[in-house]
Amino acid sequence: MYINFWYPIAQSENVVKYEPYQTQVLGQQLVAFRDSKGKAHVLSDVCIHRGGALGKGWVRENSVVCPYHGWQFGGDGKCNKIPTVETKKIPNRAKVDSYPVQEKYGIVFAFLGDLPEKQRPPLRPVNEWGRKGWRANDKVVEFEVNAYYERSIENGLDPSHNEFVHPAQGSPILQDAFKQKPLDMQDSRWGSEFLVRFDNKMTETRALNDEAQAVDEVTAGSGFVGPNQMITWISFSKKQRFTQYFYEAPIDKNRTRIFFVNMRNFMLAPENDGRLVKVNLSIAKEDIDILEALDPVGTPNSTAEELLVPSDAAVMSYRKYLQSWRDKGWYIDTDTISTERHNRTFAIPSPDRRKSKGWVLNAVPLLPPTKKGKKKSKKKSKKKRKAA
Repeated sequence: MYINFWYPIAQSENVVKYEPYQTQVLGQQLVAFRDSKGKAHVLSDVCIHRGGALGKGWVRENSVVCPYHGWQFGGDGKCNKIPTVETKKIPNRAKVDSYPVQEKYGIVFAFLGDLPEKQRPPLRPVNEWGRKGWRANDKVVEFEVNAYYERSIENGLDPSHNEFVHPAQGSPILQDAFKQKPLDMQDSRWGSEFLVRFDNKMTETRALNDEAQAVDEVTAGSGFVGPNQMITWISFSKKQRFTQYFYEAPIDKNRTRIFFVNMRNFMLAPENDGRLVKVNLSIAKEDIDILEALDPVGTPNSTAEELLVPSDAAVMSYRKYLQSWRDKGWYIDTDTISTERHNRTFAIPSPDRRKSKGWVLNAVPLLPPTKKGKKKSKKKSKKKRKAA
């Protein structure tokens, strides 16, 4: 699991002014709440006094209150009230990590890492959101999977599994031209994407029993931004298309929470929303049944431990990017956390840790950057100095 990316925290409707919302992402406890102006905040969910869970407390005066001794923490993570200490004497170390937030598409996102704003990877935008002729389901679809999130993303990037896993989609068959040669991956700084064509084999089981599925050929593709954001395009024709966005939150090494935004430019009537949600979830269930039985649970450490073929090009591209972020030293050392968790707590480092010292909570341990990652960082620094 990686720091320094945007992760979905909660559906907007679940983050309210009158009580905190608890969740777990990247193996760490987080709390979200709104201030009196409606702005959402996300903090580390551990009081630095005696380890109380802030998310078990309440919201008062634009702050979340620890239920153990009443310490109050504002949206910036700083403690602004200690009942047994005068306000003027609150220690500088009385603070918890507060994370940058974006609220879009009915989801509260947090940047879980310490990079300055200009250096942060992007949140993948839903380009169709608010555009005429496009509609999202009336609410975000959220569900959990007992599988590691990298496996989930790889599944979405795999065009050859549909024929065998998805009778609810009509078991679309990847055309021969795309089976025998590597996929044409279009790379960008933070991810990659591809398009392929399927023969739309019709079966007795259909997800959509209408003209949208009654075509001989379907163009589809997938892409990713960062380790946990995926997009899928499905074009039934020039005029009928789904664009699907999956924002995934690794709860821990074995569980994943997925926030799904489905955009469509046909069947626009609101009464179709419920039907399409059922379709989406029936197709997701087919994937989940496979994902939850994968062995090993996590992604293999080496491609030598699997036998990959040309149609796995998107999976190989994804792993290449993952390795580049591991090289930067962004990968959480979960083994050390597991060993020390009994009497030590951790927090994902926030951007404020680069500006101030004196933090009580330990930053999550990270695997050290590789020599390759360090060299790339030095090259970027030299380019910046020359430009200056």
